[in-house]
Amino acid sequence: MTSTRDHDRYPYCALPGRPVFDWPNGKRLAVYVALNIETFSFGEGDGAALAPKQQHPDILNHAWREWGNRIGVWRMRDAFDALDMPLALLPNSCVYEDCPGLIEAFRERGDEIVAHGRTNAERQGVMEEDAERALIGEASAIFREREGALPAGWLAPWISQSEVSIDLLKEEGYTYLLDWCHDDQPTWMATRDGGRILSVPYSHEINDIPAITARYTGAEEFSEMIVAQFDEMLEVSRQAPAVMSIALHPYISGQPFRLRALKRALKHIARHRDEIWLTRPGEIAKAFASNEPG
Repeated sequence: MTSTRDHDRYPYCALPGRPVFDWPNGKRLAVYVALNIETFSFGEGDGAALAPKQQHPDILNHAWREWGNRIGVWRMRDAFDALDMPLALLPNSCVYEDCPGLIEAFRERGDEIVAHGRTNAERQGVMEEDAERALIGEASAIFREREGALPAGWLAPWISQSEVSIDLLKEEGYTYLLDWCHDDQPTWMATRDGGRILSVPYSHEINDIPAITARYTGAEEFSEMIVAQFDEMLEVSRQAPAVMSIALHPYISGQPFRLRALKRALKHIARHRDEIWLTRPGEIAKAFASNEPG
C-alpha cells in the first residue's frame, strides 16, 4: 500500500474519536474576529485586486487598499465598539510607520496584536530559508519594540508558507500560528527542533478576500454566510468543542454597503454571547494548551 506525501506535522485524527472538553465557563463554541491591517509598497509587489491588475504603478488597486487604512478601519472600529466585541488585530509590521496611530488605537481597546509579516506586498513562502528567517526576524523585532513583547501568534501574508515556515516561527518564539485551516479545533504541529507549535483555526471560507474578490460574493450573501456558519457551528459544538473565526479586511468589509450588512451578522452573534466564548485566538491557544497538552 502507498500513500500520498505527508508533511509530518500532525497525524490524522478523526473528529468522532477525540476527547470532549469545554472552553472557559462551560462554553463549547469559541468565536473570534480577525481584522487584518495590511500595507503595500507603491509601484511594486503583490496586492489584492478590486479590478484586473494593471502594470505598476497600479493606482486603482493601490488606492482602493489604502482607503481601508484611512477610512474603512475607523468605521469598523466604531462598529466593534458599539457591539463591545473583542478583536484580534493582524497588522503588517510596516503599518507602524505607514499608518501612525492605527495599531495603537486598537491596542487601547485591549485587542490582541497578532504578527502578520512585514507587508502584504510580499510572500514568505517563495523565499529561500535565510531570506524567510530574515523577514520573520525583522518583523518580530518591530513588534517586540512597539508592543513590549513578541506577539504569541503569526499569520503569514497571503497565508504563504514554505516547507520550513513552521520551524522558523517556533524558533523565533511564536507559540501559535493561524495559517493552516485544516480543522475546527486547535492542533499541535511538530517542529524540527523536537518541539511543537499550535495551529489555531482561521477560516479561508468566512474570509472576505476569497469570498468577495475571488468568488464575487455580495455583501448580503457574505453576511448570510457568517450567520449560517455561526448557527451551524453553535449547534454542532454541543457534541464537540469548536472554533469559528471571521477574517476581515478594512478595504473590503469597511466599505459602507458591506459594513452595513456585516453589522447585521455581528449583531446576530452578539445576541448569543451568553451561549458562546467571544474571544481572541491567543486566549483560545492558552485554553487549549491547558485542556489538551498534546
